[in-house]
Amino acid sequence: MRRLPIISSLVVVLGLGLFGGPRVHAEPVPLQQMLDRAAPGDTILLAGGVYNGSVVISKRLALLGSGEAVVRGDEQGSVITILADSCLVQGLIVERSGNNLMNDDSGIFVNARHVVVRDNTLRDILFGIYMFKADSNLVANNRIRGRSELEPGQRGSGIHIWNSYYNRFRGNTISEARDGFYVQYAKHTVIEDNTVFNLRYGLHYMYADSNEFLRNTFFQNVAGAAIMYSRNIVFRHNLFTRNRGFSSFGILFQDCHDMVADSNVISDNMVGLFFEATTDNVFRHNIIALNDAAVQMFQNSLNNTFTENNFVGNLTPLLLEGKSTQAQWSRAGRGNYWSSYDGYDMDGDAIGDTPMKIQNVFQYLEGQRPNLRLYLYSPASQALATAASAFPIIDVNSEVDEFPLMRPVDLGSLPAVQAITRIHNARLPSGGWQRMWLLMPVVGVCIAGMLYHHRVRKGA
Repeated sequence: MRRLPIISSLVVVLGLGLFGGPRVHAEPVPLQQMLDRAAPGDTILLAGGVYNGSVVISKRLALLGSGEAVVRGDEQGSVITILADSCLVQGLIVERSGNNLMNDDSGIFVNARHVVVRDNTLRDILFGIYMFKADSNLVANNRIRGRSELEPGQRGSGIHIWNSYYNRFRGNTISEARDGFYVQYAKHTVIEDNTVFNLRYGLHYMYADSNEFLRNTFFQNVAGAAIMYSRNIVFRHNLFTRNRGFSSFGILFQDCHDMVADSNVISDNMVGLFFEATTDNVFRHNIIALNDAAVQMFQNSLNNTFTENNFVGNLTPLLLEGKSTQAQWSRAGRGNYWSSYDGYDMDGDAIGDTPMKIQNVFQYLEGQRPNLRLYLYSPASQALATAASAFPIIDVNSEVDEFPLMRPVDLGSLPAVQAITRIHNARLPSGGWQRMWLLMPVVGVCIAGMLYHHRVRKGA
């Protein structure tokens, strides 16, 4: 064994000090022996090849992969377990964890603070990265793919966070797991710029308060996100699209409170936003488009405010379970843009002169007689909805936007424009392309806003 001079590109600062120069091991020593022999603060650089056996890191080390360095577990327990603070694991291929959900068998298991796990590929693992009582860590740019041969309920989460605080997850790609992110009893978590697809819930919060998720893409899942029993969640500039199947949602809210949803795109889902026992939340500047139902809400979801959102091309704006929710469909004289609004603006203030009734009479009749669902989107149902608008003889519900907007909201936001572009380039289900033109006014407004803000910043 020999120590090379320190190479600046491999010196890592993790808040509690520097790692030393890389140790290169030419002799065929098991990886666990390399770790045991290293001194705290050392950097171990693994050449390409397969390193068999699960390992435990119990002192402050940097473990780096060079080329195709594969750490292959023995199909029992976790492949890499990190128990020491301020470690770095980077550039490895990690595979073959155990298959016991009760034991939390993972590709990388972290029970430490100030750890960085980045630029790794995890495959053939049960859980991907498991954070257990692990605070103030960074997990970035990892590629995690679960065991697609297992039923979803038999898989672990791509990234599982339990009883952990002040963690940041950035730029990860997750697929074929049970949930992309599972967050329980975890506060002050930031989840940003991740891509999650082909699993159950892209993001799953349980009893996890005061968290943020920003600029993530969730698609082709049962639900883009399921947020449950949590409060003070902020989510901005995320994309939730093509989440379809039995009981599928863009975002599901169960018993959630005091949230803010700003500048997200919820598109081409069976139900865009689903609410149950969810109160006192604010939804603004979002695009809710091309969903079968834009919003499904139980009457126990009270005092949710919707303002300056764009509701575009949804087959029905609202499925209401009950008679009224006391939702606020406007704030300070600003409602929402509804592509189905057929009112007028005589005074030219860009606010509709007649309220937008957020209802569909055929949905009400279908609720009374389920067999009518066969005709839900037929010309007859649309004609009935039009007739009910002109001659309101059925009291469907009392949900009304008193100040509907005549034009789509100018989001003036590059992330929103990029999100819509991703939707447009995606392969939509049958019928999706025929409705895609409905988003074009919103695209135009967003692009115009983006160019305007760019010129302002440049001083034009």
